[in-house]
Amino acid sequence: MPIGKVKWYNSERGFGFVSNPDGEDVFVGNAVLPKGVTELHRGQRIEFDYGAGVKGPQALRVVLVDPPKVAGLKPAKAERKHSPEELGSMIGDLMYLLENQVQPKLTNGHYPDHKEAKKIAEILRAVAAELDV
Repeated sequence: MPIGKVKWYNSERGFGFVSNPDGEDVFVGNAVLPKGVTELHRGQRIEFDYGAGVKGPQALRVVLVDPPKVAGLKPAKAERKHSPEELGSMIGDLMYLLENQVQPKLTNGHYPDHKEAKKIAEILRAVAAELDV
């Protein structure tokens, strides 16, 4: 099942659209929302099955990846996953990767290949999330 982000959802009208990593945006009607869920929020990640509808792809089943927003509640503060020593080691490894694999390619006018770039971006996001707690 693909995971996409809600582009928009209108709870009054009972439908919206979610981005689809496999192609065009997918229609999401309120009938396929999980029990107890009445709305989706822009940017919220959902997992969905879809099929061909009359006017394009249509969600058949939806599972929330991100919890629904509740007015007035602040999300629980995330805890750090790594010790300062582990994080220091991760940053050192990241700097080595950037200096020895990414920077030379960029200097020569080329971007890293997609697979390599995706892994490095994932590491960058993990370090950023750890520092942003």
